[in-house]
Amino acid sequence: METPEQSLDIITQYFSDFSEVQLEQLRQLAPLYKEWNEKINVISRKDIESLYEKHVLHSLSIAAVFDFEPNMKVLDLGTGGGFPGIPLAIFFPQTRFHLVDSIGKKLKVVEGVAEAIGLKNITTKHSRVEALAGQKFDVVISRAVAPLKDLWTWSKPLLRKSTPSEGDLPKASGLICLKGGDLAQEIFESGCKPKVMEITHLFKEPFFQEKFIIQVPH
Repeated sequence: METPEQSLDIITQYFSDFSEVQLEQLRQLAPLYKEWNEKINVISRKDIESLYEKHVLHSLSIAAVFDFEPNMKVLDLGTGGGFPGIPLAIFFPQTRFHLVDSIGKKLKVVEGVAEAIGLKNITTKHSRVEALAGQKFDVVISRAVAPLKDLWTWSKPLLRKSTPSEGDLPKASGLICLKGGDLAQEIFESGCKPKVMEITHLFKEPFFQEKFIIQVPH
């Protein structure tokens, strides 16, 4: 396995404005996830060797396209081992991330990693999405959890209406999810008219072929 320092190059070639604190948090992810994964399997054995490319950089593709503002409240729906929530929480330390999963043991990994790297801007909840009724978020993020139709059905009642803001990148809003493969049928069945962004326009690695950022504005 590459050392964490070598692996971080795949992140820092695309993102150059990390603080030393953020770099150290990112650096710690590889050994922490390797250690946790031996106890609770949240990442496939082959993917743990390329954590920074297939999980961290993949998650940060959202940060290459959207800006998350301070105090914005973001729901990571079906976070699994903490993706995309943990990398985005490192990237946007002033934004509040709520990581939810229906499998409690996965959240033990999330909580263990967050505590070890001193990540203060995340909360977790062992819950199904239906139990979140009545709560409101500025953005819902998700990675390969369910078909777009279901994600939008779950997300829509939880989302606040977005107001535009001025900046180099558009403000994150609505449902933003990471998906792969041929999405034509899935998008058709969802009844949504999402924005579809190819990650290969952002990152050159072959892994990102046929990987997309999907946004359903709200």
